[in-house]
Amino acid sequence: MSVLNSWKVSLLIYKDIRVVRLLILGFSSGLPILLIFSTLSLWLKSAGIDRSTITLFSWAGLAYSFKFLWAPVIDKIPIPILSDKLGHRKSWLMLSQLLLITLLIILGFIDPKHNLILMAIIIVCIGFCSATQDAMVDTYRIESAPQELQSAMSGTYIVGYRLGMIVAGAGSLFLASFFGAEEQFYNVSAWQKTYIIMAILQTIGVLCTLVSPEPSSQRILLNNSKDRLKLVNVFLISILTFILIYTLFPMMQFEDPLTKGVFTTLKLLLALSGMIIIFMFSVRINYVHNYVILSTFWDPIKSFIQKYGSIAVAILVIIGLYRVADIVMGVVANLFYSDMGYTLNQIATVSKFWGLIATILGGLIGGVLASRYNNYSILLLGAILAAATNILFAFLTILEPKVIYLMIIIVADNLSAGIASVAFVAFLSSLTHVNFTTSQYALFTSLMLFLPKIIGGYSGAMVDGLGYFNFFFLTAAMGFPVILLIVALKNKMYRS
Repeated sequence: MSVLNSWKVSLLIYKDIRVVRLLILGFSSGLPILLIFSTLSLWLKSAGIDRSTITLFSWAGLAYSFKFLWAPVIDKIPIPILSDKLGHRKSWLMLSQLLLITLLIILGFIDPKHNLILMAIIIVCIGFCSATQDAMVDTYRIESAPQELQSAMSGTYIVGYRLGMIVAGAGSLFLASFFGAEEQFYNVSAWQKTYIIMAILQTIGVLCTLVSPEPSSQRILLNNSKDRLKLVNVFLISILTFILIYTLFPMMQFEDPLTKGVFTTLKLLLALSGMIIIFMFSVRINYVHNYVILSTFWDPIKSFIQKYGSIAVAILVIIGLYRVADIVMGVVANLFYSDMGYTLNQIATVSKFWGLIATILGGLIGGVLASRYNNYSILLLGAILAAATNILFAFLTILEPKVIYLMIIIVADNLSAGIASVAFVAFLSSLTHVNFTTSQYALFTSLMLFLPKIIGGYSGAMVDGLGYFNFFFLTAAMGFPVILLIVALKNKMYRS
């Protein structure tokens, strides 16, 4: 077979219905996120809500960071009637999608000028349902196809997710403007109609879920109705405890990013401790059986440790550091472009348009590469590219500000980021156990973002101390430990 024909065969992977399905589910996952962030902020601003109140709505985003808290419950508890009709995974996915549609429609009948508290409650619920949908789409992707399709499915999922964000971002603003949101006086109906249309678009995911088969994997569920009810009760109390501790913990402002990061970590640990105390107390008073708590929350962790043994910690280090070079650099990217003399229009055109196209293309290329070679090789390639492209930004600091230079470097960076993302998602997918897919994957993705975001808080201070040229070389160097670790564990990881 010629090289050209060989590549054509590899491209055929995108004709597989299981791969195409993830394009639609990715769109459904990407649609809600901007509707509770940037788009919502503009609605609230046009309604005359003050800036400090608007920023409080960002708390809805906590659901995306802490979905690992309720993921174990989703793994263990079937939904009455719905799970019998659709299957365990499809029932949770369908429930989250139906709730999203309902909540978006309700939002389409609310005026924040008169019902701001009700809107805040609805927005928090949308954040929770959206994060749950994300977790269930990830679970469905992992369990519905073999490992050799995971990279391609990850690629189409990323494409669909980006398209969903475009529709919810630029698309919703276009609709709001079309309906009269930019008129001299506040036009609430323009925003309400926009959100109802977004709810209608969300039904695309429901239709895809309905016609998709339930993954055939067998899993261990908690079938005793009394045990399920008691677990849910205790879990809800523990979640409420977590939220109260995390949000009511004394607010303190720190200039030093390290101190701020330590303080945030302390808040998180205290909130988690509150949850653990609730679980322990419920077992102590014999309200919930000890095995129910352990099988739900401890067994996913124990399963991972037992499967990977001596390299479990090394794998967790790779997960925690794999995205560090990209994320830390990305924190100051727009500031860097501006400081280099590029206009806002140039930044928006190159970064949002050409950068988006490059990310999508990178995701698709990553899927094809992974179908031709093993995922370990693409994982290593992604880590190398993520570090190497940061060095390109260092050279941008010594070049005159021409749009062509900016375009070349941003396209190269986003192309490599797309390849790395697909490889990394496929890698995380391969680590999960069928009985704990939702729990383990949600935990991995939370770990993936935690350390890079903490280090990212230093980005501004590092630029001030080192300058952009040295900063970009430093961020590239941050990717080297991951590269070395992947190479060192090549044989063990490949066998696992």
